Amino acid sequence: MSAEMVAPEWMHSPISAEQYDSWSEEQCAGIEIVDGMVVVSPSASKRPNRLARILANALDEAAGSDWNADTDFDVRLQDVPLTNRRPDVVVYRAETIDLVPTRPEHVLLVVEVVSPGSETTDRVVKVDQYAKAGIPFYWRVEQAATGVPIIYTYVLDPATRAYRDGEMFTGAIKAAAPFSVTVDLGTI
Repeated sequence: MSAEMVAPEWMHSPISAEQYDSWSEEQCAGIEIVDGMVVVSPSASKRPNRLARILANALDEAAGSDWNADTDFDVRLQDVPLTNRRPDVVVYRAETIDLVPTRPEHVLLVVEVVSPGSETTDRVVKVDQYAKAGIPFYWRVEQAATGVPIIYTYVLDPATRAYRDGEMFTGAIKAAAPFSVTVDLGTI
């Protein structure tokens, strides 16, 4: 086995919030921390990346001045053990743009675009983690065999800290308050 194939030591040891916060943005890109352990996320293909960017742009435009929508940054779900997720799209309070890390109380909506290899994590694991963290809305976007995206929406029940099914959309997205947005995704 060559030196390039040996995983660095930090991938085999629990990571604290303080350690993670000391890492550069380059070190944090492409990974998530779950229960203190590094989880390497394979890069999404062009289609899911494009879909996430188009969706983030539409949500950002519809959100008004109180909310921002962005891609590719951590949401700190818990400090001990450290759990950082990196949703494909995050809608968060505009006044928290400079706060690091972004916490669940700053977030209105997280969106995961399912790619090959992320199906179970996006359909089961992240749904539970986001709900337990108290994030009000979760959307899961999947590519149908026809090429038209299907959007599954979930709404948090604060009493149970579990999501209940919302509406399902194909080809277009319509969001509820505090903003509304329609995006034709049929040509993605």
